[in-house]
Amino acid sequence: MISARVYSQADCVLGVGVTNDSIISEIFQLNEMQHEKLLSFSAELKYRNDVLNNELQNVKERHPQSSETELRQLAGKYKSVMDSMGRVQAMIDKRMLTLFNSKQYELYQSLCKQAYRSPYVVVPTVYTDSIVDKN
Repeated sequence: MISARVYSQADCVLGVGVTNDSIISEIFQLNEMQHEKLLSFSAELKYRNDVLNNELQNVKERHPQSSETELRQLAGKYKSVMDSMGRVQAMIDKRMLTLFNSKQYELYQSLCKQAYRSPYVVVPTVYTDSIVDKN
């Protein structure tokens, strides 16, 4: 009998709100509308993460920590908030990626492949002012 291990790759995070907006804009050559949305999404991520960071602070300050059971409960609550932060990042990144045209999305996929990461699967936008390569 032959067995093989299959390892899943980590998600390929675009990093909206984490990576400097101008870097994302420059690498993917965002148009004006995409750049404005990027700024908006970055602000939204910052707001959502501020709320979640406050929640983390409250959990840390208010949760009893005198027994092993209480520490496990604290760890569970902490993990839950951290998982929420990851889901928010993924949601914001996917929203930005859906605004990419096919060339921008292909570049994203290529960069993910080079980093051995799994790209988020989205349907890129077709812009009427884009030049379509018929080859």
